[in-house]
Amino acid sequence: MARLLLDSTVLIDALRGRPAADRVAGLRRLGTQPWVCAISVEEIWRGLHPDEENHAVRLFRGLQLAPLGVPEGRLAGTWRRDFAAAGTTLHQADCLIAAAAVGISASLATANVQDFPMSEVRVEAW
Repeated sequence: MARLLLDSTVLIDALRGRPAADRVAGLRRLGTQPWVCAISVEEIWRGLHPDEENHAVRLFRGLQLAPLGVPEGRLAGTWRRDFAAAGTTLHQADCLIAAAAVGISASLATANVQDFPMSEVRVEAW
């Protein structure tokens, strides 16, 4: 089964009933296992509207959690260092999300493709 790590942009759209909601709901039917990492959980929870909390709990209950450990931290730090040396600043959260995707051999679904220029990351524009 293919794996797809959902970035915060996709999760927000799913929570707010935008077109990504139907795509997320249909992933398993297409043979794709949806994943999330703790960084995106925090980003979503921080921005929840009061009436969205129960929906968010249900959404996250249906997703697998990608681990963030030393290997993912090293990869994220390497990307930030190497891109900075080339004049490009990457955000810590984006690098950790990308490293989580690489760690579980998943593609990464996002509306912000430009935030993930790492060659090791398979990015899907949503």
